[in-house]
Amino acid sequence: MTEAELDNARPAKDVLPAAFFKAMDEVRATRGRPALENTKKQITLRLDEDVVARFREGGKGWQGRMNAALRKAAGL
Repeated sequence: MTEAELDNARPAKDVLPAAFFKAMDEVRATRGRPALENTKKQITLRLDEDVVARFREGGKGWQGRMNAALRKAAGL
């Protein structure tokens, strides 16, 4: 932009209609994943390398499978 263009620039809120900002707020409100009913807790856990390797061999979703195995072992 030239200096003259910068001098004439105005904030978006002064130029765009209010409906634009309302629509943007609605988009932000619906963005992302829906909240889970049972959220998970992130922890640090040290496991044997061969245990992690066995679960990873199954490909995508290995963490979920590990969670299921732990739930089963805990009797949940």
